[in-house]
Amino acid sequence: TMGNWLVNHWFSAAVLAAWLGINIFLFTYYFLFFDLDERYFYTRAILGSALAWARASAKCLNFNSMLILLPVCRNLLSFLRGTCSCCRRTLRKQLDHNLTFHKLVAYTLVLLTAVHTIAHLFNLERYNHSQQATDGSLPAVLSKLHLQGSNKWLNPIHSNQTTVEYVAFTTIPGLTGVIITLALILMVTSSTEFIRRNYFEVFWYTHHLFLIYFAGLVIHGIAGLVRGQTEESMEEVHPYRCAHYLTHKDENCSHHCCQDPEFGSIPAESWKWVLAPVLLYVFERILRVWRAQQKVVVTKVVMHPARVLELQMQKKGFRMEVGQYIFVNCPTISMLEWHPFTLTSAPEEDFFSIHIRAAGDWTEHLIDTFQQQKNEMPRIEVDGPFGTASEDVFQYEVAMLVGAGIGVTPFASILKSIWYKFQQADRTLKTKKIYFYWLCRDTGAFAWFNDLLASLEQKMAESGKADFLTYRLFLTGWNTSIVNNVALHFDTTTDTVTGLRHKTIFGRPMWNSEFAAVAAAHPRSVVGVFLCGPSALAKSLQKSCHQHSSLDPRKVKFYFNKENF
Repeated sequence: TMGNWLVNHWFSAAVLAAWLGINIFLFTYYFLFFDLDERYFYTRAILGSALAWARASAKCLNFNSMLILLPVCRNLLSFLRGTCSCCRRTLRKQLDHNLTFHKLVAYTLVLLTAVHTIAHLFNLERYNHSQQATDGSLPAVLSKLHLQGSNKWLNPIHSNQTTVEYVAFTTIPGLTGVIITLALILMVTSSTEFIRRNYFEVFWYTHHLFLIYFAGLVIHGIAGLVRGQTEESMEEVHPYRCAHYLTHKDENCSHHCCQDPEFGSIPAESWKWVLAPVLLYVFERILRVWRAQQKVVVTKVVMHPARVLELQMQKKGFRMEVGQYIFVNCPTISMLEWHPFTLTSAPEEDFFSIHIRAAGDWTEHLIDTFQQQKNEMPRIEVDGPFGTASEDVFQYEVAMLVGAGIGVTPFASILKSIWYKFQQADRTLKTKKIYFYWLCRDTGAFAWFNDLLASLEQKMAESGKADFLTYRLFLTGWNTSIVNNVALHFDTTTDTVTGLRHKTIFGRPMWNSEFAAVAAAHPRSVVGVFLCGPSALAKSLQKSCHQHSSLDPRKVKFYFNKENF
């Protein structure tokens, strides 16, 4: 419900409202300023309201360009997360929406760029039209002022042969405008989920066009093609008093209004907006390079079925929490590419590990490199860990964990950690029962996860805690051979697909009956529901949480938590 959303996301809502409010204020304020201010009376005589549209969108472009880098300063976010560790978890959790905010600002930049570009195309057309006009109108007279002296010009087009295309590719604002617009379009189009998932390299390299974007943005306004009347000229020949004289001036005019107005450029100010975040980002990159230089020792390499590589590593001073991720670089493959991987080890272990599935060129190369080099390990660089820990799982008596597809990875860390806490008789661990639901099309790529479940199953059975973990595997994609195999071995103690004691269920879970069963088994408990998976699944789980929670405060309650890994 909307109420629940606001309670859980009040910080996000406040940030969005502030961001939207500042954008609206900047646009409205500068639109009215350039549409009404006396200094731009003559500029508006040529350009009309397109001037205000161009300037107001430029201010908002500067503001959003200032914000775009902040959500991708990962170390800054980690620092903020650390400093507000005493804050409410909901507040820290909102920092994990950094990429959502980054995308929102990026789409806003695209929209504002379109407004700014269209407005300037109108401006160029009007400048050109006024320069070619010979009707003695105010725009025509103003466009000929450059003949009176170097400081007098208002219209940047001084020739009748100029075209819009010529200005776009020969002036500093035109050329930089074209370049930064192309850079922006390439960055946005190459960051779609399809390209990120399948051609990460394309996304990674194209995104570094941000260097060209910021360089172009700073240079863009230097030429000062849009001008306004100077303060001194305003005092001498105020347009409200003297504009009439420009079009009706005699040869021997002696009135004080007979002087021509003088104009000055609007100073370039984009650099003032973006200087601080660019410096912050430079510091962030230096910090990443320094952290990447710290030695990482690969202690164990395991090749799992279906080309899944497990790397167990150690690094001095590395401290992780469950549900966090790291960025990995392999210089032998590429000096520049860093890829994110969820940690699959528990904080209690003396190493940290990741599981790498073959999905794209870089991962294919990495797996090949480790398979070929038996004696000497390739060098690995690690940056992180990042992200909010999922320790909320440990705050519930009963936890329902739902992992879909690759979303199963973070639960490796969580399930291991719970087992260690259990063994160490951790007093802070409230959890008495875990229900784990694993949905996937094909278990092949997650055979390593099968092994983990099998070892947990065995350990729990040995320590007499077999009923602590109940898990259900749902195979959502299967073929006839699997089904026939299952039919043949239906009465075996272990499952034919996974080799586990719990049978694989074909199809999707009936969430109503799953929730009803948990509610019946724990009539007075508070149940935490955790999902790492698609948003469609999140909606149906949220609905089930709502439906199966009792209105009676003494009875069962389901709380939904979607993790952003």
